[in-house]
Amino acid sequence: MARSVFEITGTDTEHFLQGLVTNDVSGLSETLVYTAMLTPQGKYLADFFLARRGDAVLLDVDAELAPALLARLNMYKLRADVAVAETDLHLHRGTGPAPEDAMADPRHDALGWRAYRDAPQEEDTTDWDALRVAHCIPETGVELTPDTFILEAGFERLHGVDFRKGCFVGQEVTARMKHKTELRKGLATVTLTGPAPAPGTPIEKDGRAVGTLFTASNGKALAHLRFDRAGEDMQAGDAIVSWTAT
Repeated sequence: MARSVFEITGTDTEHFLQGLVTNDVSGLSETLVYTAMLTPQGKYLADFFLARRGDAVLLDVDAELAPALLARLNMYKLRADVAVAETDLHLHRGTGPAPEDAMADPRHDALGWRAYRDAPQEEDTTDWDALRVAHCIPETGVELTPDTFILEAGFERLHGVDFRKGCFVGQEVTARMKHKTELRKGLATVTLTGPAPAPGTPIEKDGRAVGTLFTASNGKALAHLRFDRAGEDMQAGDAIVSWTAT
């Protein structure tokens, strides 16, 4: 998916971001921080990466979410000394040895590195969907939608939220979910037998709704499940879906 890279400048940049995003950005350095912005009701707006570059902070976000995210940042900045501008930088990704200018993807070691350069990446043969499915990592616009609660999407496991940092937009709802004894719904990797259905296909078991199937690869798929109903012999389209609690 195409990405947009913004540059945030101004003396209030770190303080401004700290009050908005789900992760701790105090002392932001030249390493990537994975984070998100939520609605006041605690639902997903956008996930993105932040890293300091000199006196500025780079923000790497899915291109389709960029206009709405920019508008939201400008709405919140009020009189803060903050300016957000799009750059001509291009995202490069890889899973081999990291180049000197690269930063590790903080979500999971299997996702390798990210770098930001003036020229587009010419070739990338990595099967990113296979890696995401294998390690239960959601993607913008597929598993992550406006109905998503980030803890159900695994953001704590992916180092995308920090509950020690203080308040952020949507923090109250997210904290309540955190302090439940367990989540009743969430993202999981399931096993498929039969042809993989299209993303968004409902999953049923014994005639009852169990969840929704998303990205599929190599006989596995990501699915949002109701854990109390999920198990063996679920159905999604023409495929049999199986899940075992861990």
